[in-house]
Amino acid sequence: MSPDRTALLVTAHGTVDSLDNLPAFLANIRRGHPAPPELIAEIRRRYEAIGGLSPLDHITSQQAEALGRRLGMRARVAMRLWHPYPLDVVRKLYATGIERIVSVPIAPYSVHVYHASVAEAVAAAKVPIEIIAVPPWNLEPSLVRGLADEVERALASLPSSARTLLILSAHSLPEHVVRSGDPYPRLIEATAQAVVSALGRPMEHCVAYQSQGMRGENWLGPDLATTFRKAGEQGFSHLLMAPVGFLSDHIEILYDIDIEAQALAHAQGLSLSRTRTLNAAPVLIDALETVIRRALALA
Repeated sequence: MSPDRTALLVTAHGTVDSLDNLPAFLANIRRGHPAPPELIAEIRRRYEAIGGLSPLDHITSQQAEALGRRLGMRARVAMRLWHPYPLDVVRKLYATGIERIVSVPIAPYSVHVYHASVAEAVAAAKVPIEIIAVPPWNLEPSLVRGLADEVERALASLPSSARTLLILSAHSLPEHVVRSGDPYPRLIEATAQAVVSALGRPMEHCVAYQSQGMRGENWLGPDLATTFRKAGEQGFSHLLMAPVGFLSDHIEILYDIDIEAQALAHAQGLSLSRTRTLNAAPVLIDALETVIRRALALA
């Protein structure tokens, strides 16, 4: 197939472009169920605390543009839970002559969720577009190296006297999703271990899950409150968070870690810092370029 008939569809979770759209966005997250007013108010407060909007849309566009330049292909962005929806993007791509889409989730773990959104969009659009779905890429060497380099950089800025616990964090999931067979926690654990192994020094570390939802159900743990309390009991004085489950800055980084986790650590008498997210860093684009080229070669 001619390369100009193939496009990259880079997908992310999604975020609102206006706080006025929070009710509709939260209803999407809740599978059509309206969010109660108190939840909407709380999420609005969190967005306002980070400046009003998340930079996720802008960063994802930067990632897609960089990949398009690297691969010499058209690259478009779609969001699972907000505009631009996969259906709208698929229709536009088909109208320009695209016959094949490479589905590229920015999340390297539960990629099947993003691929399902793309497949549903193609089916709903009723267009003959082939989908090439990239596999989980959580252990791609460039990604692991990039995450480990950020840990090293953060450690270099800490006083040598601080007894530091490295906390490799990821977004929690409802436990029923894990019980249904989602490989997410296994992939997170594998990435965390790979990052620690890539460090140039031994490091006391653990995995924790953050950003649990506000619905009344059990979520994958340990959570940050439990992890921080145990760290204090074990004599750590500093916590270094490496949010390996997040590759872009958004509310789970800028609020849940930089504001909420900071306050939680302070209440335990601990100091806290975090590694930088990769965003559109060349090392992340390197990893994605390799994954995409491999998927295309196997197609």
